[in-house]
Order: sequence, then C-alpha cells, then structure tokens
Amino acid sequence: MDATLLAFTLLAAGLVALPGADFAVVVRGALASRRAGLACAFGIAAGLLLHTVLAVAGVAAVLATLPTLFRALQLVGAAYVLYLGIQALNSLRRPRTDSPGETVTSPGLTAAAALRQGFLTNALNPKASITFLSILPQFVPDQGSALPRTLLLATIVVALALLWFPLVALLVDRLGRLLRRPRAARAVEAATGIALTALGLGLLIAPLAA
Repeated sequence: MDATLLAFTLLAAGLVALPGADFAVVVRGALASRRAGLACAFGIAAGLLLHTVLAVAGVAAVLATLPTLFRALQLVGAAYVLYLGIQALNSLRRPRTDSPGETVTSPGLTAAAALRQGFLTNALNPKASITFLSILPQFVPDQGSALPRTLLLATIVVALALLWFPLVALLVDRLGRLLRRPRAARAVEAATGIALTALGLGLLIAPLAA
C-alpha cells in the first residue's frame, strides 16, 4: 500500500468510526438483538455505498451547487434522526414489567426494520456525499484515469464500514447480558435517545440558521 492510500485509509477510518447518528442507531439495534444490530450495520454500509457511488458519479457536485436542494435533503435527514431519537425516548415510557434479575430487549425491531433504519440514517445525510466529494479528489492522481483510483477509495470506505459497524454491533451484543438488565437497558436507551434527538435537532437547526 502506497503512502497516499495509507493516509486515505487512516482518514476514512477516523471518519467512519466518528461517533454520531450511525453509531447510536447500531447500538440501539444491537440492544434489540444481534441480528438487528448487524442488519443496522449493513444498512449503514449500504448508505455509505450509495454516497460513494453518488460522489463518483458527480451527483454530490450537483448538490453542492444547488443550496436549496441540499438544504431540503438536510432537513429530511435531520427529521428522520430526530424521529428515531424521539422514538427511543418514548420507549422509556413503557411500564416496567420485568423482575430484578431479568434481562430486557427492545421489542418490535425486526432485521428488516433495522436494515432500513441503518440505511436511511446514513443515506438521508447529504453531508456524507459532500464530505466524500471534498476528500476523494485529494487522493486521486492528476495524471491518468481517475475512475479506477476513485473506485478503489470508495471500496476502502465501504470495507471500513463493513468492519467497524458490525464490530460495534457484536461488541454490544457480547455485553448484552449486562446492557439488557432493566436499569442498564433503560440507561442505554435514554442515552441513545438523547444523543439521536440532540443530533437531529442540531442537524435541523444548522440548515435553517444558514
């Protein structure tokens, strides 16, 4: 691996692992079940794949030149993240019927729903496309065809997501017996709910204040 490719891989790894809505959604999914957590992780990877394809196709450049469309997509994505946060907080209002020694899970989250949540959380964030558009050209040589190199960089991003987010899901599931205890489960649900709500509000306010 040449130095430029290594530098890009390290940068992309940092961006992928950066805590945010994707991370919070995977944690919440993994608390429901291992299958839901992995499905959510694969959904996020699929969303990243969409963004990299859009960046390679140049669609992200179009978004960058159309502020109104970009802001509209920002608002849609922010509203969805906010919805997930409110949904998580609302789940805390369920009456507790568990006994002290039991473990609990988040009900109603099927693998298909988790896959959809992961994909939409990532795909509805247009900033990801703009980020890729601004970063990818820095690591593409000026001479020769840029397409093969760009595709390689895009593949690295998706591969990193396929490593990181399933790892997070498996780690949460591994700690599941502890995290699914009634008090711990509600604390994690509250934390992810607050995080998603705060992220959603932040994403919602940013384009409106611009």
